[in-house]
Amino acid sequence: MLKTQNIYIRLLTLNDSNDVLQFEIDNQEFFQTYTMKRPSDYFTLEFQTDLMNQKIEKANKDTEYNFGIFTTDNHELIGTIGLYRILLDPLQSAIIGYSLSKNHNGKGYATEAVRLVLDYAFTTLKLHRIEAGVMPNNIGSIRVLEKAGFEKEGISKSNVKINGKWEDHQVLAIINPQE
Repeated sequence: MLKTQNIYIRLLTLNDSNDVLQFEIDNQEFFQTYTMKRPSDYFTLEFQTDLMNQKIEKANKDTEYNFGIFTTDNHELIGTIGLYRILLDPLQSAIIGYSLSKNHNGKGYATEAVRLVLDYAFTTLKLHRIEAGVMPNNIGSIRVLEKAGFEKEGISKSNVKINGKWEDHQVLAIINPQE
């Protein structure tokens, strides 16, 4: 578990499947603007349990880490954050992705969570580079990354299919400052 005054993150477990499902259901409309199309059974406990098992297996293979973002006061799951496509020697890189509930946006929690994951990535995993892709109109997410030290690198044209349309993504990255 990694912690700040307001939040903590920890690897998600199978026991979190119900909470993750509720988090996704509660924020379905809010996330729809920026996420890929979900399968029809995505919002079922069976799907989320299967997905959690896959995430745990990937963590065991050191190819992906999925954390829950929880409030320190009431231990509520308010978001998810992860390191994906982890590539070791010679690249030592990963992609970061996160989501935060609509009710907790604008409080600095996403920035805190990104900083915690960066510390884990650079200190524990000894990664060299972390990259993120954000739709250019998602100004809040770009600000989160910039506050955490990411720098804009360019635009990936027609990079991800969102709501049936290929969308450009702003590429941001950060290099391990300890190297």
